[in-house]
Amino acid sequence: MAVKIRLARMGSKKRPYYRIVAADARSPRDGRFLERVGTYDPHAETVVVNEARVSYWQGVGAHPTTTVARLLRKARKAAKGTTPAA
Repeated sequence: MAVKIRLARMGSKKRPYYRIVAADARSPRDGRFLERVGTYDPHAETVVVNEARVSYWQGVGAHPTTTVARLLRKARKAAKGTTPAA
């Protein structure tokens, strides 16, 4: 089974809100998924990611889509920036 980490659209018309999910590549965009690993709100430009679960899914062979890969980089950069320097 090929697993992808991708976006599933939620929210109302013209107010999208996305879940970052690990899903079988053959399932529909908003259909069945294996696990929800984060959220993305484009209006507030917030990305919330469960980094441990993303690492797990990537470790077992899941590939993020290009958009999710960009969002993961953004979330990691924001998390790294908020960590106090030692």
